[in-house]
Formats: sequence, structure tokens, C-alpha cells
Amino acid sequence: MPAFEYVAVDDHGRRQKGIISAESPRSARRELRLRDLMALDVIPVSEQSAKASRIGGRIGEKQRVLLVRQLSVLLQSGLPVEQALGAAAEDAATQQAQRVLHAIKTEVTEGARLADAMSVAPKAFPPLVRSVVSAGELSGRLGDVMERLATYLERSHQLRQKVQAALIYPAVLGVMAVGMIIAMMLFVVPRLVEQFDLFDTDLPLITRIVVNLSETLQSHGILIALALATLVFAVVRAFRVPAVRRAIDRYSLNLPIVGPLNRTVCAGRFARVFATLSGSGATILEALSGAKGASGNLVFSEAAEQIGERVREGGSFAGALKATGVFPPMMVHMVSSGEAGRDIPGMMTRAADYLDNEFETGSSTLLSLLEPLIIVVLGGLVGLIVLSVMLPILQLNTLAIG
Repeated sequence: MPAFEYVAVDDHGRRQKGIISAESPRSARRELRLRDLMALDVIPVSEQSAKASRIGGRIGEKQRVLLVRQLSVLLQSGLPVEQALGAAAEDAATQQAQRVLHAIKTEVTEGARLADAMSVAPKAFPPLVRSVVSAGELSGRLGDVMERLATYLERSHQLRQKVQAALIYPAVLGVMAVGMIIAMMLFVVPRLVEQFDLFDTDLPLITRIVVNLSETLQSHGILIALALATLVFAVVRAFRVPAVRRAIDRYSLNLPIVGPLNRTVCAGRFARVFATLSGSGATILEALSGAKGASGNLVFSEAAEQIGERVREGGSFAGALKATGVFPPMMVHMVSSGEAGRDIPGMMTRAADYLDNEFETGSSTLLSLLEPLIIVVLGGLVGLIVLSVMLPILQLNTLAIG
């Protein structure tokens, strides 16, 4: 069914915009009247405007989870893909989500597979989602695979929300402390230096260091800010270079404290997606192809390719996992047991659950230690600045008494 963009006015005179599915512009206007809306403009969503969503089409993570869950329910109820997309578009909460779904529906109507149609909105449905959907279509169990995908996205979203919520207080505390330090260096220290200049006496070393830093911030503050912004921009650009990204990803896995947590979460994502695909009928090679980008780490992606090569040559799956040297030993042992019992998907699911619990426990412990660490470090910096100010005052008092 064609889609139309509309501009209408409700009973209170408020202008509304949206997308509606109808057989013709006249039917669209009739449907709008039934909704107590007076149509001002009704424009067909052409193929060109639908495909324009390649440029934009970004939707939030929460919205993506809801869309995948809704599509899974509709597909499991027996609706064809085209009708499921249309129904999801009608219930979409944002106009951007409506545009994305109508664009995908247009592609499906023209004969494209759902996974290929989702590529018109790569920012809305990233490669991981498209890979899982493609495996579901190949296995003929798209509804079941979408349901598993929705569960995976929900778990990932909940875990990310927990970490973000735990980071809010330390982040606010850190920003406030840094702001206070900068304010002291720019406004408090210079005023005290003016007083010290009235006395012909040598300042302590720590005071001279703080004074020099304060003068540097005052005279070159803008240049320092520009240099930091340039550094951040360069780092972001460097992440897009495969060789640099690979080196950073490998280094991040070997960091103390943070490295094991990073390895755990990457392995957990890999195991979860692999279990989702293999449990839905995909072969090991197909599941590896879909799971290799799930971790978000190039080292794990390359490890998945190495596992695929060993499996093609007739090697065992657990042995291939162990040979890469990047997966946690517990996961390797669990997969080895699953391979012996011919239940690799089940053991990979248990491994994913275990790794997710390990990450939640480890991240909670780390975040609980982060707050006092920030207080100690930033408190120490503030204390040094205060000490650098107090030492000359105490020195002057000593001279005056003497």
C-alpha cells in the first residue's frame, strides 16, 4: 500500500506532520478526516524520497529495540513481512521511524529480502541486525530469529543503561571538580600572586609551579582548548583507520583491570549472537559470519574468520576457539562440553549468560571503586593548589614574627 506524507491541523489548530498508508491521496485525506484532522497537504512518498533515508534514518537504541520486538511479534503471528512493516510504521512513535519503515517496506514490495531492504537505513539497523535477519530468512524461521534478536537487543540495552546510570555521579563529580580547579587557576591564584609580588621573597617550589600553570592557562588557554579539540578529532579519525583500530582494540584487551572486562563483554556478545543464529537453524559458518561483528572489536572479528577457516578444514569448533587465544578459558571449556554433547547453541547460550553476569559483577565493582578514586585524585589536586597558596602566607607570617 502506498505511503503519503501529510501536513494537517487538529481541532485545536495545532499543526501536525506524519506519514499515513492509503490507496490514494483521496483515501489518505479521508483517513485523516476520520482522525479529526484537516489535511493541508498530502504528498506521496516516492521511491526517491524513501531511499533518501540512506542519508539520515538514525533512530535511538530504545526505538530500535521496540521496532525489532514489534516486528518479531507480528511475524510470529503469521503476517507477511510487508504487512508487518506497514503495521509497525503505523504505530511508530516518531516520524523518523515511520520514514525508515516505509523505506524498508518499499524495498520489500519491490522484491528485496528484508535484510537487504534494511540497508537503506544503515544507521537505524546496523550490520549486526541485518546479519541476524539474513540468517533468519535463510533458515525460514524469521519470526523466531527476530524474537531472539529482540531479546538480545533488550539485554544489551539494559546492561548499557545500568553502566551509564552508574557513571552519571562520577562523571558529574569529575566535571565539577575540574571546573573548580580551572576556576581557581584562572581567578583565585592570579589575585594571590599580585599580593605575593608586593613582598620581595622567594616563593616555594610548589607555588611557583602552580603560578606558572596559572599564567599558562591565562595566556594560552584558547590555544590549549583548540589543541585538545584537535587531539580528540584526530583520535576519532584514527579509529576509522583499520590498522589503528586493530592496534587499539588489541591493546584494550591487555589493559590491567579494564582489559579482562572488555574481553568478557566482547566474548559475551559473540556468544549471544552465535547462539541466536545457530539455534535458529544457521550453520556454524553462517553463525560465525553473523557473530563476527557483534563484539565491536576487530580482534574478535579476525578470530571469527580464523575459526571459520579451521572449521572448513575439519577442525573442532572448541579447538578453533582455543587456538585464537582471545576467548576466555571458561567459554572454551563450556563450548567443548557442548560440542561433545552435540548442543553447541545451548552451551553458547549458557556461556553468554555466564559472561554477562561476570561483566555485570566486574563492572559494578569497578564503578564502586571509581567514585572514591575520583574524590581522592581530584581532592588531592585541589589540596595541592590550596597548599601552594598557603605556604607563602605561612612563610610571610614567619618572617613577620621573626
